[in-house]
Amino acid sequence: MKLESFVRGQWVSPGCDAVDIHSAVTGDVVAQLQSGGLDMREILVYARATGGASLRRLTFHQRADMLKRLGQYLTERKDQLYKLSLQTGATRTDSMIDVDGGIGTLFVYASKGRRELPNAKFLLDGMVEPLSKGGTFSGQHIMAPMHGVGVHINAFNFPCWGMLEKLATALLAGVPVVTKPATITSYVAYALARMIAESGILPGGAFQFVVGSAGDLFDHLTCQDVVSFTGSAETSEKLQRHPVIAREAVRFIAERDSLNAAILAPDASPGTPEFDLFIKEVAKEMTVKAGQKCTAIRRALAPSVHVDAVISALRERLAKVAIGNPALEAVRMGPLVGLDQRRDVLSHVAKLRSEAELVSGDPDNFPVQGADARRGAFVPPLLLHCADPFRAANVHAIEAFGPVSTVMGYSNLDEATTLADRGGGSLVASVYTHDPRTAADLVFGINSFHGRIVIIDRDCAKEQTGHGSPMPQMMHGGPGRAGGGEELGGMRSLHHYMQRTALQGSPKMLTAVTGSWSQGSPTIEKDRHPFRFHFEDLDIGQTFLSRQRTITLEDVEHFAHFTGDTFYAHMDEEATKGHPFFPGRVAHGYLLLSFAAGLFVDPDPGPVLANYGLDTLRFVKPVQPGEAIKVRLTAKEKLPRNKQYGEVRWDVEILTGKNETAATYELLTMNAVRPAP
Repeated sequence: MKLESFVRGQWVSPGCDAVDIHSAVTGDVVAQLQSGGLDMREILVYARATGGASLRRLTFHQRADMLKRLGQYLTERKDQLYKLSLQTGATRTDSMIDVDGGIGTLFVYASKGRRELPNAKFLLDGMVEPLSKGGTFSGQHIMAPMHGVGVHINAFNFPCWGMLEKLATALLAGVPVVTKPATITSYVAYALARMIAESGILPGGAFQFVVGSAGDLFDHLTCQDVVSFTGSAETSEKLQRHPVIAREAVRFIAERDSLNAAILAPDASPGTPEFDLFIKEVAKEMTVKAGQKCTAIRRALAPSVHVDAVISALRERLAKVAIGNPALEAVRMGPLVGLDQRRDVLSHVAKLRSEAELVSGDPDNFPVQGADARRGAFVPPLLLHCADPFRAANVHAIEAFGPVSTVMGYSNLDEATTLADRGGGSLVASVYTHDPRTAADLVFGINSFHGRIVIIDRDCAKEQTGHGSPMPQMMHGGPGRAGGGEELGGMRSLHHYMQRTALQGSPKMLTAVTGSWSQGSPTIEKDRHPFRFHFEDLDIGQTFLSRQRTITLEDVEHFAHFTGDTFYAHMDEEATKGHPFFPGRVAHGYLLLSFAAGLFVDPDPGPVLANYGLDTLRFVKPVQPGEAIKVRLTAKEKLPRNKQYGEVRWDVEILTGKNETAATYELLTMNAVRPAP
């Protein structure tokens, strides 16, 4: 397979330095790429001018639909990726994590983008902030896409997932991508990139793919660009020290080395479900992807009295793992990604053995099924035991990026947290306990050093996704040695690619710029009720002031008995004497909402199709029997949904007869689009 780069809308291989890529299983050459020869400056210019401009013309919903269509396209062709992944040493299960996990991330962001983001091109961030006494000067934060490029440097272990999880967040945010895979598994990434390009789903310039050397790519970055890096701490530090990164303050997201820990709590003794879950998870994290996961368990912490039982159980479980050619159904663990990686892992194990004893696995003598152990990059699961982890240094500093884990004991929870935190910052830790108090103590003992903490017990055993599985909805990143980044995390991860800007001005001007009405902005009164207007005909700021209605004691008592809400403040005058909030018997808050609806709802069939909820409800002032209320209803925001209807957000204020605010909230309705003539 001859690998090419996809840049400026075409496939090219201008380089002259040929690089052979070998199978992890057989050692045979499976692909060749030519490195260098690309004009990195022009690649970035094309992304910014063509891809970025096209993406920014789309709304979040249109970008989400694009991700969904891409996910569907790749799903139909994923078997090709599975076949290629075999040569990297990946089993069927390993490939499922990489291929299906990556495609699944596209679907998650497509779904969340439709559900959680507006059908708009920018985000409002937070509420309007009054900045003056008279209400004529206000502030509002907005977030809009950067006018740059997402430069993605990916690791070798997940050539599909690594590319797609970065791609999903950048494209949904509205930023084009230049992605560069690790060379040793780039033939899988290349096949995926071919599919993406041939799909024709993404706008021109939104996706470019560079194999081989990055050349002078970093020399041409600007303050509008974002670098997202996954790999070793050494390479990360080198890139972060690049003078252009420093000079331009280029955003740099790093996900790198991580000495993740699994903690067996004192209550999880042998024979408990939590003990069994701990053993299962440690063994799984050692063998899935042959331990080549940034989230794998490198340190297994257990109460000192249970260390022998842990080692015995792990030794028994690991002995059953069939190692060999991942194409064979019986094989559960393939080789490392290459011979260089094998040498690197074994050299790190040698350093760990200066502080820890090898208690399971022999790197020089182990069976291999369906392959030549001398040609492939095979290593058995290697379990070590560190008898004195508080004096040790290497076990808390060296990550053998393979099927390697070290068991260590602790005497109490303080020692457990100290050992877990000695990793200097990790992507994930897992806690195995059925005691809520123990869970809380451990979580708040280690949380500042870990990006994610998984509490695994018998209650979630069947549905928990595991120690080592980052989920798109939750943060993937960690402090310190883990890089300080945050590649995933639901909608939070889009913020890396967006600029947060503080707008300040008159309410009228903020409404004009943001399309969101706020108090102090002009209102528009028309001769028809706002509910009589189709979605596109309704103006932001269009308002309606209802007639008044007096709340009677009979209303309050009827509502109380009808609903069953006989709270004393509504029913017992004597009980409210001296009350800090209520001057006497008061109307139910939900009675006010019900009466408010009766005051502002236009009952006839029309453009308003449904009321589907309310936000930000606050009861500001109690209303007593005998007082009157009225409602001011103002169109606050409009967000198109589809060709049939759009969402309207209404600012609702319930006022007393004295024009004092009794309650405020935002009402959400779906309004029909005007029928085509």
